[in-house]
Amino acid sequence: MKFLFIGRSDLALDRDAHSRFLPWLIAFMVFLAVLALAGMLILKEVAARWDHGVSGTLSVQISPTEDPTNDEVRMGETLKILAATPEIERYEVIDDARMKGLLKPWLGDIEDMAELPLPQLVDVELKSGEHLDTTALEDRLAQKVDGVSVDDHQVWLERLVNLIRTVQGVATLILLFIAFATVGTVVFTTRTGLAIHREAIEVLHLIGAQDTYIAGQFSKRALMLGLKGGVFGLVLGVPTIASVGYLARRMDGFLLPSMQLQPEHWIGVGILPLLVAGIAMVTARATVMRTLARML
Repeated sequence: MKFLFIGRSDLALDRDAHSRFLPWLIAFMVFLAVLALAGMLILKEVAARWDHGVSGTLSVQISPTEDPTNDEVRMGETLKILAATPEIERYEVIDDARMKGLLKPWLGDIEDMAELPLPQLVDVELKSGEHLDTTALEDRLAQKVDGVSVDDHQVWLERLVNLIRTVQGVATLILLFIAFATVGTVVFTTRTGLAIHREAIEVLHLIGAQDTYIAGQFSKRALMLGLKGGVFGLVLGVPTIASVGYLARRMDGFLLPSMQLQPEHWIGVGILPLLVAGIAMVTARATVMRTLARML
């Protein structure tokens, strides 16, 4: 595989001791890039899934009293007001069986729901594209029903999305820092190689070698080292992502959302070694051309 990238070389770049560390540095940076990119993609998927499932919904809570008959009357009045609200598409009273399922991750199996002073809940879905003034709805409900409140899911969803966007911004900065670190490492390594092989480069110039030919020697070498380190970093990063996803699947879905990459996401992660190797190749070539222009 080596001859496919380097071919014939008039510079003994393979013997440079400093270049042996470049693949390891690139592997570490690709490993961090894989984790950062995977985190960005997972958070984007989670935000989209929650937005789809929660957007346009709200919950109505009715606090319990000691009189079950009074609770039934209050529920009936609440449903009448909800039915008369034009922005509402549908509403559904959450029964005891569904309430047990919601509370099971936190309280375990509950045999008698009557023992817990739980509020009655109504799940409300708005019509597509409609905006409901939840404060006005809560005021109308409070005039007829005591102890009622409206929980607008959009409020905490927006806060959650803002948090996710902040984390995504941090991950983007990490990717940029990794790219800059890769460029800086390749520049330093290339300049060191130029200093080591200065005499050989001068001989090549005397026999007619162009700067582009010499730059090609370094860029091909950087490409090979970048691919070597990038693939190794990917090999380390993929099992790490898979392990985190496995641990997340073992936890209850109510506690932690699904943390799995989609097939198209894996493609994006897989091209990271190629991208880093390309950056290394272009950086090495540009560094050689600029340095030789100053040397000669």
